[in-house]
Amino acid sequence: MTTSFDLEICKIIGSRQATVAIIGLGYVGLPLAVAFGEAGFRTICIDVNQGRVDAVNRGESYIQGISSERLAALTVVEPGQTVSTSKTDHVLQPKIFGTTDFDALDEANAVIVCVPTPLSKTKDPDVSYIVSVADEIAKHLNRGMLIVLESTTYPGTTEEIILPRLEQADINSSDQGPMKAGEDFYLAFSPERIDPGRTDWTVLNTPKVMGGVTSNCQKAAVALYSCALERIVPVSSPRVAETVKLLENTFRATNIALVNEFAIMCDYLGVDVWEVIDAAKTKPFGYMPFYPGPGLGGHCIPIDPQYLAWKLKSLDYTARFIQLAEEINFGMPEYWVTKVQDALNNERKAINGSSVLVLGVAYKADVDDLRESPALDILELLINKGAQVSYHDPNVPTLETDKYRLTSVESHALYEQLGCADCVIIATDHSSYDWIKISNSASPIVDTRNAIGKAKKSITDLRKLSSVLTDLS
Repeated sequence: MTTSFDLEICKIIGSRQATVAIIGLGYVGLPLAVAFGEAGFRTICIDVNQGRVDAVNRGESYIQGISSERLAALTVVEPGQTVSTSKTDHVLQPKIFGTTDFDALDEANAVIVCVPTPLSKTKDPDVSYIVSVADEIAKHLNRGMLIVLESTTYPGTTEEIILPRLEQADINSSDQGPMKAGEDFYLAFSPERIDPGRTDWTVLNTPKVMGGVTSNCQKAAVALYSCALERIVPVSSPRVAETVKLLENTFRATNIALVNEFAIMCDYLGVDVWEVIDAAKTKPFGYMPFYPGPGLGGHCIPIDPQYLAWKLKSLDYTARFIQLAEEINFGMPEYWVTKVQDALNNERKAINGSSVLVLGVAYKADVDDLRESPALDILELLINKGAQVSYHDPNVPTLETDKYRLTSVESHALYEQLGCADCVIIATDHSSYDWIKISNSASPIVDTRNAIGKAKKSITDLRKLSSVLTDLS
């Protein structure tokens, strides 16, 4: 095994002389680019979306959690100074710059792939973006290059799709033949763990799982990420690292399904599921609280378990928990729309023709992310039943799907609209809402998140504490 290249790539990384290319500038790619830029690496951001590239080069962030000021400090050069995007030019360079041109890979020592991995209509993995990017990397592969895949996918993708494309790459230079992973280039997988909207756990301090194709691949990948992130967790192979991410999100999906079904059961029993959960979570061992809601949202949790189920199906095994969890979670929007029908029926009104105001359409609180949001299913179901639907979301001014186009109620008119609506359904519990004021402004309200219940409990707890302090004084 050749060790000179291994020593060379680690030396280049350690001295911060390496150029890092990040392909895909979404919720995963842009935070990573900023992390590596702030760690002192020249970082090339590649995306087919010209709008994203232009925004990066202007220093304008479109991702929550990355401020424009933080991005601009890495991308914007002072007025009057010459800017270069080539490391060979002896003029001032931004730490980060964006481009749509994959030829920029010729300058890269390390390439990180953060492209989307959606499901097809038949719920099969769509790895076309990974395939396309792997082919582009193969065109620009050079000796000593490190490639890390971060896109969530099924176990085996790194070694079955990317590895053969790189090892079979047609190298233009006459003195270079086919290259081998671990000797001539380095390949690894590291699952992204971005949770949009969080400030306590970010790309910098969330432990980073890393699986290299060979020990040298692992060594090179750990060397790079250790320069920018706080903790790296090595595992034995890319396949293990790929499976780690699927376990994490299958764990969440199945437990959310359990508590969603438990909420339905409590409804039949005439028991407050929120009170049950609050009491159960006082147990200091053997229990972890999950909470019911309108369904699953975000890119990862609704989709990742399906990658695992698809892979196992190809091995003639049925992932029964995943199937059942999907059935329950994806049935929750219909369950809550039925609750709207019941609430209107109690008012002697039909859902057809009634005005229904939906509060929050992002998939979770305090983000603008609509990916797989169950609120979109709720809106569609209400519209299909003839309801006159409107919505308000402080983070989502407009909403357009194949079925409808809506504009958010203006915030200054929200409480007036609350009073006029025949029914209000809370789909997303943004912290900016005054839940007590909302509860006093509208009736009936269907609360899928227990937002009002939590707000009232907080007030009650504060009153009890105040009473105790008064007695003590």
